[in-house]
Amino acid sequence: MTSTSTVDYQRTDGATLRLTFSEPEGALRGGLVVLHEADGVTEGVKLLLASLATEGWLTVTPHLENEELTQQDLLEATDRTLAWLVERGVQADLLGVMGFDLGGTAALVVASHRRLGAAVSVGGQQAAELPALVEIAGKLTSPWLGMYGDAGDEAGGADVERLRDAAASANVATNVVHYPGANHRFDADPGAAAEAWQRTLNWFDAHLR
Repeated sequence: MTSTSTVDYQRTDGATLRLTFSEPEGALRGGLVVLHEADGVTEGVKLLLASLATEGWLTVTPHLENEELTQQDLLEATDRTLAWLVERGVQADLLGVMGFDLGGTAALVVASHRRLGAAVSVGGQQAAELPALVEIAGKLTSPWLGMYGDAGDEAGGADVERLRDAAASANVATNVVHYPGANHRFDADPGAAAEAWQRTLNWFDAHLR
């Protein structure tokens, strides 16, 4: 398995942004910003970075302070991380973003404010300082795949359907996949998790080329 490394990336204002990344061993297909879950850059996040790198993507996650993370903070950190990828040789049209859990919400925010080649959200935990998903899905500016469980809750399933309707009004390709019975982390449903992983790879394969 590909390893991960952590660096402090110097920002133009003199401050630093800590980045954890994983590089592909073969040809570089493009670059992905991975927005981490509420628990920070965990071993699970590092495994995700490494797994995507084995598929040919240079993957990197910015270390974000999730408490009171504002939309502006998120976008600025993502912009700096994208700049790091470009400096490492990734072409601008081969940049994507993905997130899991709280990072899934963050990925949707980025995909509705930045023009990237592709975006993927796996689950979405609402954060107080970030807008509601259904409010921004219709404003997407990047092709976006969203995958959501409902924990067996009827109201949760209705929320996913409302999100699908909102995303369908965007001017880019969108796909919202509903996994009835799966929780927002997909950790109790290996079948849904495996399918979501394959859908993620297929989405990036289709849109980052």
